Amino acid sequence: MPDITKDLTNAAKDLTNVAKDATYVAIGIGVIGVQKAQVQRQELKKLLSQPNTGISGHLTSVRGDVSDAVQSVDAKVEDLISQVEAVFVPFEDRLPGQARDLARQVHAQVSEARGQIRTLILSTVSA
Repeated sequence: MPDITKDLTNAAKDLTNVAKDATYVAIGIGVIGVQKAQVQRQELKKLLSQPNTGISGHLTSVRGDVSDAVQSVDAKVEDLISQVEAVFVPFEDRLPGQARDLARQVHAQVSEARGQIRTLILSTVSA
């Protein structure tokens, strides 16, 4: 029986030591993380305190890239919408009179709203 008690005591000590080591490692990682954040903050502060050294050029470049990407996506979406409309227009023509007129009105309103949204997005990106 004394051996079991001794083994349990040793196991408890080992477990305690592992928990302490894990705690120390976690605290160390936290301290290193805070130090890195402080260094990055200081570097950013130094960078922002300098005159606009190339920042406007980078912003113009990024703005152009975003504009190109938005226009590319817009063109692909418009192609997709055209393909979908080409499939549904024949069905629209087969509807009974009132339903066909209503479908055409909805189609026209959706096209107008889509045009307004496209204009707003493209003008925002271009600005």
